[in-house]
Amino acid sequence: MFTPSFPSRLPQVGTTIFTVMSALAQQHQAVNLGQGFPDFDCDPQLLHAVTDAMHAGHNQYAPMTGIAALRQAVSDKMHALYGRRYHADSEITVTAGATQGILTAILACVQPGDEVIVLDPCYDSYVPNIALAGGVAVRVPLTPGSFAPDFDKIAAALTPRTRLLITNSPHNPSATVWSDAQMRQLEDLLAPTNVLLLSDEVYEHMVFDGQQHQSAARFPGLATRAFIVSSFGKTYHVTGWKVGTVAAPAALMAEFRKVHQFNVFSVNTPMQVGLAQYMTNPAPYLELSAFYQRKRDLFLQGLQATRLQPLPTRGTYFQCVDISAVTDLNEADFCRWLVQEIGVAAIPLSAFYGDGFDQKVVRFCFAKQDATLHAALERLQKL
Repeated sequence: MFTPSFPSRLPQVGTTIFTVMSALAQQHQAVNLGQGFPDFDCDPQLLHAVTDAMHAGHNQYAPMTGIAALRQAVSDKMHALYGRRYHADSEITVTAGATQGILTAILACVQPGDEVIVLDPCYDSYVPNIALAGGVAVRVPLTPGSFAPDFDKIAAALTPRTRLLITNSPHNPSATVWSDAQMRQLEDLLAPTNVLLLSDEVYEHMVFDGQQHQSAARFPGLATRAFIVSSFGKTYHVTGWKVGTVAAPAALMAEFRKVHQFNVFSVNTPMQVGLAQYMTNPAPYLELSAFYQRKRDLFLQGLQATRLQPLPTRGTYFQCVDISAVTDLNEADFCRWLVQEIGVAAIPLSAFYGDGFDQKVVRFCFAKQDATLHAALERLQKL
């Protein structure tokens, strides 16, 4: 009997910590603050818009680039918020979620042997995506504790083989947000190079304490070399819909679309129509920061009754905490213990590092109903 055998394209990839922790949470009936998705519903008006689109007959293939009305709505939003006009016809593409957009951008520009700089800790799809393109991931650590970019280390990592740099702000998992000054420093650093930028901005509408999201679109020297990735799932509480967008200058987008047409071609039509209609009202995304800041503050207040030490949360819907006052266990073992003995799921930050760097920090997700957060906090107060 024939047994298929072939070399793995991703030999280092196994079961992710997210899958492991979610399975443990279900097994132990724990409150799952591990994986990053809401446990509450989206706006019923958005559901009605999608349902109306289905009943109106929008059920066949969408154009490869995305329906025109949605691309135009994204163009208008980016111009209003970030001051740069992306042409809907040639510079914006609708994707099957942000993760697909990231993979497609990497496949579009990274040749075998090209180097891609990633800033650790980073979202877990980046490095496997680089490997699939035949590229070489060059990991540069963010500053431990503050998670600020270390521009000296980034500069030292740049070589003639560097094709792409990946940034993520607001940042998963650390919940930090790049400042205007940091973006300008990056702009100056890349100015004399041909390095492209992949700017992962899926949490763009979740920035707190009066800050402003510093999109790469705001900075001419970055925008001209950048693929900018966004997510309707994160913005509108519909992560399961897997709809996102990528914006880039026309020359970059032309290469992006060459790959996109063969790995996805088109994205769910009625959801695109519904999203375009829903975006005529900007309030849902303009009010999102206040919505999540209230949840952050609720969670932070409850953490004061524990021995966990919160790190600053400037954006996203994640809260990192220092566990060193609570345990001698490493991050991964502590998260397993926390599920089994306390009944709350978290994610170790070491899972986001290539070398498993352990700094006694774990990540919670507060994109949950208030009742869920209160239940988790009641259990965490046993620590």
